[in-house]
Amino acid sequence: MPERTEYANGTPSWVDLQTSDPGAAKSFYTTLFGWTYNDIPVNEDNTAFYSMAQLKGKSVAAIGPAGDQDPTGAPPHWNCYVTVSDIDGTAARVADAGGTLMMPPFDVMDAGRMAVVHDPTGAFINLWQAKNSIGAELVNETGAFSWSELITPDLAKSAAFYKKLVGWDAETHGDGPGAYTEWKLNGESIGGAMAPPMPGMPSVWGIYFTVDDTDATVKTAQSSGGNVFVEPTDIEPGRFAVIADPQGAVFNVITMRQ
Repeated sequence: MPERTEYANGTPSWVDLQTSDPGAAKSFYTTLFGWTYNDIPVNEDNTAFYSMAQLKGKSVAAIGPAGDQDPTGAPPHWNCYVTVSDIDGTAARVADAGGTLMMPPFDVMDAGRMAVVHDPTGAFINLWQAKNSIGAELVNETGAFSWSELITPDLAKSAAFYKKLVGWDAETHGDGPGAYTEWKLNGESIGGAMAPPMPGMPSVWGIYFTVDDTDATVKTAQSSGGNVFVEPTDIEPGRFAVIADPQGAVFNVITMRQ
């Protein structure tokens, strides 16, 4: 079902954008996905906001300003979150699993509790324990988040880390550079992983949004100031493309075959 009211421990559950120009980003993604926003102030003088993107009255993602507290020091980028039932206990296992705890668990108002983790291959991922916000309330529909994918040069190291931290199993299909791995939780596919498409690319978590027409979405993105890194391409699940928004944050779109 596309609507969600809760997420099991170890499930990817939320994505948000940290960007240098939230206003411009909001306009771009509204044009692309039809999002509206619920703006939540994040400073005392109400000049900065965490904007909850809405579809059909449901929260699907968020856009916020890049700030001094960003431990990655990265340019505009999308973040992935994984729900955990005990964030303090999970965070305490990060070092033993081979990762680095960049930001220990802290409260995000009454929405939930989060932590920032650096996995042993260099990718950042956030942990989330829900209070009043479960994460995405609508997934796998047009304009909504549908998939998380780790780009990593060392799948074995990644697999060992995420197995220890959140219980994921790795099921790899194919061999060599073209191999693709599904992350599985209790037998269900909840994400993917693959080798970098080019040498020297750092490890990073990427995200996919579902669209009705990948080719049309790419044209809209280009006419709105975005750039296309991978032109619309057919893959087994559907037709996808890789896009950078006008501020440089990269994401994927996909039209599923079924």
